[in-house]
Amino acid sequence: MRVRDRVFAALLLVAGIAAAVGAQEFFGRRGRFGFRLPQNPPYDGAFSFCRIQFRQNPNGDGGGWSVDYPRADINLMYRLSELTVTKVSKDPQGNFNHSVLWLTDAELYRCPFIMMTEVGAAYFSDDEAARLRDYLLKGGFLWADDFWGEYAWHVWEGEIRKALPAGEYPILDIPLAHPLFHMLYQVDRVPQIPSIGAWFGLGGGTSERGADSAVPHARGIFDEHRNLMVLITHNTDFGDAFEREGENRAYFDRFAGVGYAFGINALLYAMAH
Repeated sequence: MRVRDRVFAALLLVAGIAAAVGAQEFFGRRGRFGFRLPQNPPYDGAFSFCRIQFRQNPNGDGGGWSVDYPRADINLMYRLSELTVTKVSKDPQGNFNHSVLWLTDAELYRCPFIMMTEVGAAYFSDDEAARLRDYLLKGGFLWADDFWGEYAWHVWEGEIRKALPAGEYPILDIPLAHPLFHMLYQVDRVPQIPSIGAWFGLGGGTSERGADSAVPHARGIFDEHRNLMVLITHNTDFGDAFEREGENRAYFDRFAGVGYAFGINALLYAMAH
């Protein structure tokens, strides 16, 4: 067996383990979409993936906060531990710790990094928006990913503006010269990563909404010191590159490498800035 094939076989095993762990963990707190959430692990000072759950916007566009959960969270932490010297949180059995939080949870401030997916479906209350603003201005970092087309962008922009008004905090395209693209890996473009289902359905195409989502974007909101505090990846789905890495060899070869290069850079930037 070639080295590359052995690596892919190992990834399939990791993905299977992650899926089994994920299935076991859907017992505990009640999630908004009917499944059971595990109790969040105790804080141990090491890096742990923090996912934000949110209420569904009645005018929104997207599947909701739990898309890609929990395998994307687990797989990205696995890669972070494998590819860097970052101390990553694990339970006594060696499983990677990860949390699901509301923006109003006190544990939010123990997360140097939070992620939201399908943010075209997000709705923030006044309390949630105020807490998000406070978290970000105290040095937190948000990555908002996996929403497609101009309507979803309009919904998301309306929600994030509750926390960070346009007059104070413009949304800007992040230039390729920015440190985000060069933390560990040299990333020379914003890859467009479709969900695995869309990729098969499109016959290998990458734009899930056709001409309405043809161009992927990495945009950002910066603090007064020019540090990036909100990373927004629009018309692309990094979460599926993480979640689905072991499901199909062609999908892995096309999207996992570029997805993880960008994702690891984003985590390192969040912790370093």
